[in-house]
Amino acid sequence: MAIQVAKQSLRQRIIAAREQLTVADRTRLSHAISVRIANLNAYRTANTVLAYMNFGAEVSTEKWVQQALRDGKCVLMPKVNCATKELDVYRVTNLQHDLAPGKWNILEPLVERCDKINSLQDVDFILLPGIAFGRDGARLGYGGGFYDKLLARIKNVNPSYCPALVAGAFAIQLVEGIPQETTDHKVEWVVTETETIKV
Repeated sequence: MAIQVAKQSLRQRIIAAREQLTVADRTRLSHAISVRIANLNAYRTANTVLAYMNFGAEVSTEKWVQQALRDGKCVLMPKVNCATKELDVYRVTNLQHDLAPGKWNILEPLVERCDKINSLQDVDFILLPGIAFGRDGARLGYGGGFYDKLLARIKNVNPSYCPALVAGAFAIQLVEGIPQETTDHKVEWVVTETETIKV
């Protein structure tokens, strides 16, 4: 229980700090982060990327996703499956037509417009959301375990297969000593507005 309490306390602290940023600051910093992510060699060489749409005071991902579509990437996005408590993945080709608010009001793929992707073996690059990140690659999510379960699914199918795991975060989201459990997956890159950290 102690680790859960520590995680929740850290979540509240970082979310509060993130919400202190003005909309203008978040827009400016998000742009800088998007440019840095797009300059990663792992992104440039990727054919298929798994992205997400931000919500709340998260780093804005929309411009980066638009860039990926313009770059001719196959863009996949997750949708919460309430029955399985896991993420289903769909291909998205147009942000205006293919997405609608889903669980927690996050933009998600419309199942009637998008193709469901059952095999994730072609994914080269995954952009992961989160609340806090460490220089050691530790990631603190929102507590639902959705992405950890998704990454476990990918690894279970082919243990040797490893897409690039990347997080875009404001510098204020960098934290030392994030509590970790055995089910928590680490990222390989943490990209902030000021630096690109290779774990």
